[in-house]
Amino acid sequence: MSKSNFDIDEVMARVQKAVQPFPKAALFELAEEGYTSPFEILVACMISIRTRDEVTLPTARQLFERARTPKEIVELDEAMIDELIGSCSFHERKARQIHTLAGRIVEEYHGRSPCTAEELTDFSGVGVKCANLVLGVACDQPRVSVDVHVHRVTNRWGYVETGSPETTNQVLEQKLPKKYWVTINKILVPFGKHICIGRRPYCSTCPVLEMCAQAGVKDPR
Repeated sequence: MSKSNFDIDEVMARVQKAVQPFPKAALFELAEEGYTSPFEILVACMISIRTRDEVTLPTARQLFERARTPKEIVELDEAMIDELIGSCSFHERKARQIHTLAGRIVEEYHGRSPCTAEELTDFSGVGVKCANLVLGVACDQPRVSVDVHVHRVTNRWGYVETGSPETTNQVLEQKLPKKYWVTINKILVPFGKHICIGRRPYCSTCPVLEMCAQAGVKDPR
């Protein structure tokens, strides 16, 4: 179907309704549970890198039960942080990065995590995706945050035609209405995990099939 039929407002409305039965994306779930500070969202995002949401959620909760502020994290040694986040991927490196991050925030920012992209990405282990999620979820500064799901789905739709998540991020910030900048990650993560999956997506039950270009889809269900 030609992507000229694509209506982003209609698509977002349908997808948002379709993902309601599924678990929320991890950082948005944590925010709804009250973990809303920029530091908590930043640390949770670091934990989530290369880690499934099903692991990220209990891992972040376990760490935050012990320490939720930069000062409290600094008071833990790296070994204790590593023990608390041991279920996530690359936990030893992340423990070191989280401890260093907390120390810098205490020393350089008086214990308050910064809310600019430049300062956030200056921390080791923090890329554009995590910085944008922190800004959008915790700093009231909407940004587009692109992970593998947002990149794959928006390209399948034909809404963007890009070769990397980084390029998708740039194109979406030029094209996507600003009211969806934060929402797109919130709803396309569960959509990409449960409907528009990587291999053999469930096109037959997709709520936006008639508007989707199905770019790159070879064997849909």
